[in-house]
Amino acid sequence: MKKYYRLLLLTFVGALTLQGCDDLDDHAVPVNDFIWKGMNLYYLWQQDVPNLADSKAANQAQLNMFLQEFSSPENLFDNLLYQKGVIDRFSVIYSDYTLLEQALTGTVKNNGVDYGLRYKNSGSTEIFGWVRYILPNSDASTKNIHRGTIFYAVNGTPLTSSNYRSLLNSGDSYTLNLADYDNGAITPNGQTVSLTKTPFSENPVYQTQTYTMGNHKIGYLVYNGFYGDYDNQLNAAFGQLAGENITDLVLDLRYNSGGLISSAVRLGSMITGQFNGQVFNRQQWNPKIQTRLEQANSASLVNNFTNSLSNGSGINSLNLTKVYILTSQSTASASELVINCLKPYIDVVQIGDITTGKNAGSITLYDSPDFSANKRSSSHRYAMQPLVLKTVNKDGYGDYTAGIQPTYPLIENLGNLGQLGDTSEPLLSTAIGIITNAARMQKQNPTEQFRHFKDSKSINPMQTEMYIDKLPEGLGTVQP
Repeated sequence: MKKYYRLLLLTFVGALTLQGCDDLDDHAVPVNDFIWKGMNLYYLWQQDVPNLADSKAANQAQLNMFLQEFSSPENLFDNLLYQKGVIDRFSVIYSDYTLLEQALTGTVKNNGVDYGLRYKNSGSTEIFGWVRYILPNSDASTKNIHRGTIFYAVNGTPLTSSNYRSLLNSGDSYTLNLADYDNGAITPNGQTVSLTKTPFSENPVYQTQTYTMGNHKIGYLVYNGFYGDYDNQLNAAFGQLAGENITDLVLDLRYNSGGLISSAVRLGSMITGQFNGQVFNRQQWNPKIQTRLEQANSASLVNNFTNSLSNGSGINSLNLTKVYILTSQSTASASELVINCLKPYIDVVQIGDITTGKNAGSITLYDSPDFSANKRSSSHRYAMQPLVLKTVNKDGYGDYTAGIQPTYPLIENLGNLGQLGDTSEPLLSTAIGIITNAARMQKQNPTEQFRHFKDSKSINPMQTEMYIDKLPEGLGTVQP
């Protein structure tokens, strides 16, 4: 028996020795090595992060020693971000790329309640939630909860700015404690609603309607996410609007936090149609990537208006010269891209609140020879979604990190939300009033406001992304 334990000990020591020898190659710290090299090559602010300097890769053994200092892949990733939370607010890493891929296409565990979160009082950490809309065919659609419902606690625990994530993401099932809007106060009413999350794919084309107002036939479209898998449904909605010969379009992006850049290009092309082949937006990468692409494949840096979907189907275009867009502080990334990139071509009338201010896009990087999903490592499931590019419009403008200011400021009033698609709903009513010159339909901000905090999409960072789904071609092998 003693002989057995002695042999076991020698085997263990031998394994440690082999591991020490292995430190001289990049397999010694596989996940961390992938993270550093992917960030060194693609990260938008690579040149501004000392720990991403090319000189660190001159000696693999020294790089390994640096990478072993970090307690986890997440710890390393956060360390490599440029002014995390200030400049870079959106780069993320996932320990399971399956969840990342699903989130990017709008598939997440969801109970069907899309909500906003606001502070209860100025200077307070107490917050409350309000329902923005309910997803059809979800668990919530079968319960007594609807747009405008207010909740102040989860499973009896009041929401604060420090516990909201743990409460709302604690499990697949929870109970919301409800409240009333009482003359500007949030008052618990003793009612509850129990909800269960299941894997759910959200169709972002939420509502399409047409209204006849005098000489105007006004189309209204609620679009809640730039998910490429639903471009056909978006195109069908525009086909419906075109078939009804609308004269004006109100595009509701107030709950749209972004998504696929190519879907944003297609949306811009559906609104217009007369600019096919002209520049919609340009991409700006870090100097390493930018220089290489300008030399090898400059066309990949430009997204042009298009007349077809990815499957070759023709785009249904409206050929408008003016569009009315509804926004909020949740309007982000690809939504802002559409606003910014249409402005050099047509009149964009923005109604609502200032937008989020996200002008940078990301891409999914895997642990593979070229960072694509092809031949990715089987030793782990990590993938990252770092910011890798900035976008500018035809005129070279893209500096809206403080948000895009509305033409007509109007913040949603919890005391008078209205129903989406109802012509008396304040933001839609205001848009119709501007179109028809009906002053009675144009609403003013209420005197009592609750400050915006977060929303259900921003809690899941992948639902606020603006991203491209393919690595640029023509790079070849780019070494530090």
